[in-house]
Amino acid sequence: MTIHMRHIRAANLCSGGARAWFESHNLSWSDFLTKGIPVETVQQLNDGIANRVIEIALKEQRDGQ
Repeated sequence: MTIHMRHIRAANLCSGGARAWFESHNLSWSDFLTKGIPVETVQQLNDGIANRVIEIALKEQRDGQ
């Protein structure tokens, strides 16, 4: 499962804040925008805000969207 920008938007998070979050975790924002990021990578960070985005992505997958 891969997290994409649509999942961040669905969590009502802004792109500027998400970009800063990626930078603070030494993750590539540009790679994320083009390829997404694996859920497993984000889960390892155990971050409350990121966990909201993970739940949205997993729900989308469960619902077959």
